[in-house]
Amino acid sequence: MAEVRIVAASPEAARRVAEALRRCFPAAEQRSYPAGHDGGTRLHITVDTTHTSEPIVTAAPWLVTSESAARDRPHVDEV
Repeated sequence: MAEVRIVAASPEAARRVAEALRRCFPAAEQRSYPAGHDGGTRLHITVDTTHTSEPIVTAAPWLVTSESAARDRPHVDEV
């Protein structure tokens, strides 16, 4: 399982990102929260990374070939 946190400028943008994740992975119900004074939205969703909704090459070929820019380093706000 992976806990995914999406921070977007609008609730609609956050929902669209969550939709894209659901096309690749089965997911639990999403939860959304205000992200700040500027009207942003923070959305949390849990995805099952042991299964894919579609064959991964068909669903997202970039996912197979992409590499993390952080090179396995955590973000500043991660524990």
